[in-house]
Amino acid sequence: MQLKKHIVITGTIKCETGLHIGGSAEEIEIGGVDLPVIKHPITKEPYIPGSSLKGKMRSELEKKYNKTINGEPCGCGSKECPVCTIFGPHKNTKHSLGPTRILVRDCPLNNKTRNEYNLLIKEKGIDYIEKKTENIIDRMRGTASHPRTQERVPAGAEFDLEIILQIFDTDNEDNLKKIVKEGLGLVQKSYLGGSGSRGYGKVKFYNMKIDGKSWEEFDK
Repeated sequence: MQLKKHIVITGTIKCETGLHIGGSAEEIEIGGVDLPVIKHPITKEPYIPGSSLKGKMRSELEKKYNKTINGEPCGCGSKECPVCTIFGPHKNTKHSLGPTRILVRDCPLNNKTRNEYNLLIKEKGIDYIEKKTENIIDRMRGTASHPRTQERVPAGAEFDLEIILQIFDTDNEDNLKKIVKEGLGLVQKSYLGGSGSRGYGKVKFYNMKIDGKSWEEFDK
């Protein structure tokens, strides 16, 4: 099996509703945020981990192709399995598929959103990150209880996307690109991050390019 080339897929991820991908709170403060979003440790800017997007793509493709096995990711290792070929067979060390085909980079804020973030945080002292408080409703009393506050990247924020697709001499290049496109499309129809059933995480991929050329097929 010989590596033929790398395909570079780039684009923009736009949050159409608030996005929560969890980080960890270094300190617990009274009245503080219970569930912060993940942020760069130096710049404190939110970002989308590549693992989160990659995992969501895989999960949605597994559901579409009925590839989830007893609640576990697919590890069949079949050459006909699009999930195992692109993402690698889960916990299967005896397959013959070769290396994982897809590499998903962490997605930083794009320049437009970074400028907005810095303007609000550094110049105006206004928090760019949305803080949303949610409650559990007591069905008998009709009252709210157990409030918790979590952070969300606000609707309208945009992130830079970069995916590397490794093409080997045994691969059908067009088919691999088709599956990646399909995975991204399924994420658009579902959600990214947590609390999607409560309206979080609706995203849109646009300005998609392959090796610098417009990926016109993406919108078809």
